[in-house]
Amino acid sequence: MNDSGQAPLHSIHAPSLRYTVRFERGGPSFAATANQPLLWAAEQAGLLPPSSCRNGTCRTCMCRVLRGQVRYRIQWPGLLPEEKAEGWILPCIAYAQSDLELTWPRNFRLPAGA
Repeated sequence: MNDSGQAPLHSIHAPSLRYTVRFERGGPSFAATANQPLLWAAEQAGLLPPSSCRNGTCRTCMCRVLRGQVRYRIQWPGLLPEEKAEGWILPCIAYAQSDLELTWPRNFRLPAGA
């Protein structure tokens, strides 16, 4: 993670890098581009991660990065410095910068039939 909390804005016309995001212990995976928040990418893949504010303040989607890196385009007001140092992220405002392995967010639900 970058300590500045800022990620470069990518042109909507530039090709976007694509990463694989996996949940621990053989959980589901999904594709995410460098230009979309992880929460949105998971939802586009049919997953139902917990969410509420979608702006980095409520902590509903909070989970931890086990492997990989994310960046933010805005500051992450919902995380304490100690949590950030331990790898906790807010997927609603986090953008993949590599393939990722994440812990399961609290209250994570899988779609019916998954």
